[in-house]
Amino acid sequence: MRPRTVMVFALGLVLLVTGCGGPGKTPEKVAAGPSASATPKPVPSPKPKPKPTPTVAPPKPKLRPLPKTLPAGLHRRSGSPGVALTFDDGPDPRYTPQILAQLRAAHVTATFCLVGRQAKRYPELVAQIVREGHQLCNHSWRHDVDLGRRPLAEIRADLERTNRAIHAAAPKAPITWFRQPGGRWTAEELTVARQLGLRPLHWSVDPQDWDHPPAKKIIKRVESASKHGSVVLMHDAGGDRTQTMTACRRLIPDLKRRYGIVQLR
Repeated sequence: MRPRTVMVFALGLVLLVTGCGGPGKTPEKVAAGPSASATPKPVPSPKPKPKPTPTVAPPKPKLRPLPKTLPAGLHRRSGSPGVALTFDDGPDPRYTPQILAQLRAAHVTATFCLVGRQAKRYPELVAQIVREGHQLCNHSWRHDVDLGRRPLAEIRADLERTNRAIHAAAPKAPITWFRQPGGRWTAEELTVARQLGLRPLHWSVDPQDWDHPPAKKIIKRVESASKHGSVVLMHDAGGDRTQTMTACRRLIPDLKRRYGIVQLR
């Protein structure tokens, strides 16, 4: 073998043993990533949401003290020798038609003191009361026994709202009277009522039928207290008025016979 051939063969053998530049070998890839010199930007923390400020309702105005005596100027008489019948807290779909039927049968009329929200709820009964010739009385929007102790603007708004509800059912009907629920009158309330053309209606006979006594007791209380010119207070709504309905079957014809039943003057 020639010396040059031997040298080439020896060099190839050395390269094969050391693996230098062997087939199938590829240089390892360096994983991509941020360089050491790169600094991550800080993530801003979310701003806390402001807490809603609680809404504080303005304090309600204090109620005026209730006077120790009733103010002057309340109407407690019918204005004639006859007895006036008044029915409070309606209209009511169960009891008001019963009273209307009894009055119709006796050919007499009465005064109905209407609660505003009841008038709004049952306008057809308001229209029937007017159609059958009875008088109307404003009895406040929601039977507020403390109405007279409230600010004058509240009293006026209440009475006007009630008048609107009544007139929505009976547009041309006169509303002549106002009766304070519970008879808890104040001088301020009388002033507002008169400014609205409403006369303050009280009573002279109270059988306390609102407390659900038996019919016999209602009859006894009315007959013993009534006289010429009396204003009788009873209820056609505001609770169970079954005993009042029963009592009126006797009272209406009896009062008509003894005194006559008249409208307020």
